Amino acid sequence: MIFAERHKTGRLDLEAVEMALRTALHAAGAAGLSELLHLPSPTQPRRPCPCGGKARFKGMRTKPLVTVLGPAELLRPYYWCSDCHQGQFPSDAALDVEHTDFSPGVRRMLALVGSECSSFERGREQVDLLTGLEVTAKAVERVTESIGADIARREQETIRQARQLELPLVVGQPIPVMYVQMDGTGVPVVPKETEGRKGKGEDGKAHTRDAKLGCVFTQTTTDAEGRPVRDEESTTYTGTIETAAEFSGRIYTEACQRGWSRAHKKVVMGDGAEWIWNIRQEQFPGAIEIVDLFHARQHLWELAAKLYPGDEAAKRRWVMAHQHLLDDGKIEQLVAKLRALPAEDPKLTEAIQKEANYFENNAARMRYPEFRRQGLFVGTGVIEAGCKTLIGGRLKRSGMFWTVRGANAVIALRCCRHSREFDDYWEARRG
Repeated sequence: MIFAERHKTGRLDLEAVEMALRTALHAAGAAGLSELLHLPSPTQPRRPCPCGGKARFKGMRTKPLVTVLGPAELLRPYYWCSDCHQGQFPSDAALDVEHTDFSPGVRRMLALVGSECSSFERGREQVDLLTGLEVTAKAVERVTESIGADIARREQETIRQARQLELPLVVGQPIPVMYVQMDGTGVPVVPKETEGRKGKGEDGKAHTRDAKLGCVFTQTTTDAEGRPVRDEESTTYTGTIETAAEFSGRIYTEACQRGWSRAHKKVVMGDGAEWIWNIRQEQFPGAIEIVDLFHARQHLWELAAKLYPGDEAAKRRWVMAHQHLLDDGKIEQLVAKLRALPAEDPKLTEAIQKEANYFENNAARMRYPEFRRQGLFVGTGVIEAGCKTLIGGRLKRSGMFWTVRGANAVIALRCCRHSREFDDYWEARRG
């Protein structure tokens, strides 16, 4: 037909020909795959059942499958156990198609587009365009959450092993500097996930749940000017919606797997939130603590806005007059200046004292000249970018509201992907 049309008109619609040939080749491949999936009848009429009894072969049953080549048919043995009254298809588990109509290859594709595209509908469109498979947005959502939930389940098992000191010892070369950074960001959730929780909005109700994200990366060198250089592709992530106490074990496990015990210099960084330093004290004793410099500067800008509302020039002059003390690590002098600020408004007085306490409590974590002399990072740009891209870029788009279960599944999958561990996970599934 293609050659006849070309002979008749002298023209060739290359895109139409490409798509037509792809469809034809996929159809032929699906037919061949169906032949491979027509499994032989078993030679033994009985097989052990998980209940302890014996399941009896009851015949061959078919099952439709959506594969990367298109629709195919699986023909496999069916067994029935008279003791537990349960039927079973052993081949489904062996082929990784148990409780699903999608092949492993298709589920892998759906999980990737579902976690990386801006929406499940957008993921469906990508699958249709790039593979020719027609799936629903709901199918993309269910597969994405299923794969993410399995990744999260495996992570929980690893965390359990870490708590019980059952993790294998990670051997390797000494690590010059290893960093652990932590931060949190709100994820919009459906109303049932915030029942009984207080929020910061005018109505006093919570509309988000706090997702905690942690990252681990290493540093081997500094550049010609003595600034730290993060090792290429050394960053791994872990995150979820859970309490700080639960997250403590999660980030500890991630650091252990990365070789925390082999690091010569160990650094924990955050924005000054109390939960971060509680985790440092519990899980990473002896580590250097650093408050993100840019976040600390932001505290000065926020106080300046309260001191000089509506006067941008005065606000800027005040910050410039005080920021050098922060940058130079002279926190005690900065605190003294803040406490000496005159204020007649009780709310303003309270705000000044709050910021003074913030700098006073974090003074040892703000010795930035000393940290720079050691060639260390003083900013948490890595984890802040992670919050924006890894979590915000997928879970905080306009109109999105998640269940905690769904959000955690997507976060687990995205952390796995951005840590370059998804291929290893998929290989482990085959095992």
